[in-house]
Amino acid sequence: MSQVLPAFTASRTTADVPRQPFAHLDELWIQVAGTLCNLSCTHCFVSCGPGDARHALMTRAEVAARVAEALPLGVRECYFTGGEPFLHPDLLDILEDTLPHTPCTVLTNGTLFTAARVAALAELGERSRYSLEIRVSLDAPTAPEHDAFRGAGSFERALAGVRALTDAGLVPIVTVTETTGEDPLVLRRRVVAALEAAGVRRARIKLLPLFALGREVGRRGAPFAASLAGLGQDAFDATRLQCGHCRAVTSRGVFVCPLLVDEPGGRMGARLDETLKPFALAHSACVTCYATGMSCANG
Repeated sequence: MSQVLPAFTASRTTADVPRQPFAHLDELWIQVAGTLCNLSCTHCFVSCGPGDARHALMTRAEVAARVAEALPLGVRECYFTGGEPFLHPDLLDILEDTLPHTPCTVLTNGTLFTAARVAALAELGERSRYSLEIRVSLDAPTAPEHDAFRGAGSFERALAGVRALTDAGLVPIVTVTETTGEDPLVLRRRVVAALEAAGVRRARIKLLPLFALGREVGRRGAPFAASLAGLGQDAFDATRLQCGHCRAVTSRGVFVCPLLVDEPGGRMGARLDETLKPFALAHSACVTCYATGMSCANG
């Protein structure tokens, strides 16, 4: 999936980097839980954690207003993220509000699935007009590897969450961060084996690269300064990047994508309709997305 790119530079200016044109609004990312999370993962690209309110929880009314704003613009699906969405007390109501309009995906660390919550999600998905997807994050196929990033016990709790969702008739997407440094095919096989050993036979798997943002920069021990400045607009493939057809909303406004909600220049405006324009790819995360062809979406 990766390709050879021209030599990168350390430039962070917008004058010498490609500009991603905006094609159409397919995905709306909603940072419903802000930066509040029950975990403090060492590689979190927005440095979420307990008590963190840099981006506040979005109210049910705020989310409904954003969805209503996006519908005339042609939005096709909504993604709910954070932080940890299941810390939001109104998440189920918010999903019930949104599912009559678009498919919904909730991104979660999988550690907060009570029996009642899983049953409510299964019932909501069963009667909804559009599909409800649950994505559970794993950072490796074993507890020692995963827990090194997310904390002791988080692997077993996440696996139990995936198993509970599967038992309830949902088919979760297991999002695996490429933390182990091994070949992606080998990693995928190890994850499948771990899930099968835990009694999970129907999960789907999505691999994601690490991004040099938030806490991951500190974990690596040095800033990652590369940019796409060495790639001219003529050589730039505008079809490779998700930011040509998505926007992210938080309590602080509209951002180009869910990765850049804390990056200088990531905020594009207060309303969705004023952000449907080209974006200068002046961030290190843009390099990773472009080089891997990665999309935060389910596809």
